[in-house]
Amino acid sequence: MMNKDIRLLVRLALIIMINSQWSIVNNVKAQRALTLDLQQTIALANDSSLEAFRTKNMYLSSYWEYRTYRANRLPSLSLNLTPAQYYRDITRRYDSEQDIDVYRSQQSFYSYGQLSLQQNFDLTGGTFSLSTDLGYMRSFGHNKYTQFTTVPLRIGYSQSLIGYNAFRWERKIEPLKYEKAKKEYLYNAEHVSEQATEHFFALAMAQAEYDLAQENAQSTDTLYDIGMQRFKIAAISNADLLTLRLDRVNAQNTLKNKQSALKRAMYSLATFLNMDKETEIRVELPGKPQRVEVAVDDAIAAAHANNPNFLGMRQSVLEAEQNVDRTRQESRFNASLTASVGFNQVAESFREAYSHPLQQELVSVSVSIPLIDWGVRKGKYNMAKNNLNVVQTSARQSEISIEEEVIMAVSDFNMQQDLVASAEEALDLSIMAYNETRQRFIIGRADINSLTLSLNRQQEAQRNYISALQSYWQNYYKIRKLTLHDFATGFSLSDKFDWQ
Repeated sequence: MMNKDIRLLVRLALIIMINSQWSIVNNVKAQRALTLDLQQTIALANDSSLEAFRTKNMYLSSYWEYRTYRANRLPSLSLNLTPAQYYRDITRRYDSEQDIDVYRSQQSFYSYGQLSLQQNFDLTGGTFSLSTDLGYMRSFGHNKYTQFTTVPLRIGYSQSLIGYNAFRWERKIEPLKYEKAKKEYLYNAEHVSEQATEHFFALAMAQAEYDLAQENAQSTDTLYDIGMQRFKIAAISNADLLTLRLDRVNAQNTLKNKQSALKRAMYSLATFLNMDKETEIRVELPGKPQRVEVAVDDAIAAAHANNPNFLGMRQSVLEAEQNVDRTRQESRFNASLTASVGFNQVAESFREAYSHPLQQELVSVSVSIPLIDWGVRKGKYNMAKNNLNVVQTSARQSEISIEEEVIMAVSDFNMQQDLVASAEEALDLSIMAYNETRQRFIIGRADINSLTLSLNRQQEAQRNYISALQSYWQNYYKIRKLTLHDFATGFSLSDKFDWQ
């Protein structure tokens, strides 16, 4: 009885294990087969593709660069330490009593610390500082002594009087660079959507052609069988029967070629979406798109406001102007001012070092005047001015090029809406015409040439319809990319970024 119970438990365990393994296999197969529409494909591309990952990290790099710029505008507190410095060596010293230089051994310990607060001042390009110092020295030798040196408080300011103000230019350029980085992120995201649309419709085309080839293979088999029956009763000639057989062989070959093309398109989309390469993807064509009228002037205005390339041109011009300003200032004489006021003291004990501090003052003005440099500074200044002219001209040329691209994209998009409707109507008519011709052939009222021509027209109409849909959606996302504006909803993608 006991053995029977054990055997029963073993059998139950085996059944559970087999069922669990089958469920795992079925889950894996389910994960490797999925159906996607266009919006799901674009969402996956912007979330999981390698291109989206690169785009996000490019933005984060610019974000932290901007954070660094903002941090440099805030007060910075730093602690500079020399915790321990020990000397033991033989050095040459002057002996005043003997009026000669002698070698003496020395041994000392030194420690130093400074707490410093600094603040950059953008308007003048200067830097304010507030610091406190403490030093300790202990000498071991013939004359042993200990000293503390302190600077309880020191306030300072340094300023280039007739020089180049880097802070002022950073204040102009860095916020613009960060704004460009945000819009580049959106621009690249729309570019990913554009690429995803291309891969999606490439698979849709391969899928549709495979389905048609499969249907055609089945149809040619049926027609050949019908032809065999009609040949037996002399309803068709041997040449017609051979043509039907040839059509069947060609349909099988076409089916194999379309199956290979479908696998390539499926692999390409899975790779782009960063999925398992063996994933079987089937796509669902989007329905008839809504009617969206895009005005050229509105699109150009949105591109000027949002397109990161326009911001890049402004950045390039500002950086060229910055270089002109720097070389112009460097071509003249330079003068700088450093001033500080504070207190200091030295004593043999820590408490006395902070008692009755003495006033400490420092004012320094330095001047550098170029006398003869053989035109080097003037040459650099002229080069910078010429480079500014080149950058301004290139920016204008790029602006015209982007405007032309926007105009063409809007024109193609507006025209494509009519083409989609026309292509859809042509597809419906071609399907009805083929079905009618096929039925007429079966009952002997149409010849093979009419059937073949009708099938070719249906296939051509299917390709034209998918191509029209692809052109519509690619132009739609291209306009979004160039303008960072969704004209279907009237919402700016830049506002969406800031809102998120």
